[in-house]
Amino acid sequence: MMDISHLIQTIALYAIPVLLSITLHEAAHGYAARHFGDNTAYLAGRITLNPFKHIDPMGTILMPLVLYLATSGAFLFGYAKPVPVRFDHLHHPKQDMVWVALAGPASNFVQAWVWGVVLYVMIGMGISEPFFVKMAQGGMLVNVVMFVFNLFPLPPLDGGRIVVGLLPYRQAVLLSRVEPWGFFIVMALVIAGVVSHWWMQPLMGISFKLLYVLLVPLTALMGG
Repeated sequence: MMDISHLIQTIALYAIPVLLSITLHEAAHGYAARHFGDNTAYLAGRITLNPFKHIDPMGTILMPLVLYLATSGAFLFGYAKPVPVRFDHLHHPKQDMVWVALAGPASNFVQAWVWGVVLYVMIGMGISEPFFVKMAQGGMLVNVVMFVFNLFPLPPLDGGRIVVGLLPYRQAVLLSRVEPWGFFIVMALVIAGVVSHWWMQPLMGISFKLLYVLLVPLTALMGG
């Protein structure tokens, strides 16, 4: 049985990074959609930093909590309420959908970098309070996971929609037909370990290396 105090500590550490990661991810989709001609998310009040507008009770709270308890923290998955986007309202639907889809993961990569900056600044200032250091590290991890997972090239994930937007029309139509079953296919691949071994681990490693490269100037500025 999992130690309840450990669970509470984990929730406290990850609550802010997770809420920020999903809120900014979904708001970024809505903002990009509005920029390229679709006001659906804006009219629905989804271009907002209010996390309650994006939280799905099942996918954001219940599912991650149950999985965390059931697997002792070994496997965690969740999702937010998708921002409504009418791709047919975009100025150039096929090419603009690439930017709308990319906006969410891009916001997570930027957030991972920001948490890295927070971590480096705290260390540089001699702040060693474990709770805040672990929160910053958790912020980097959560956002790198969201960045990489959402880029998996299968609809309805963002990566799938990016590929649909980049493929020639005939191939794009074929891939887009997968979308109604895409979530279940991805979950099956996650459970089978395919996504973790062949996608998540390699790309997360590359993402962290890139983040460290981007943080090098800050390290130099703070005197190593």
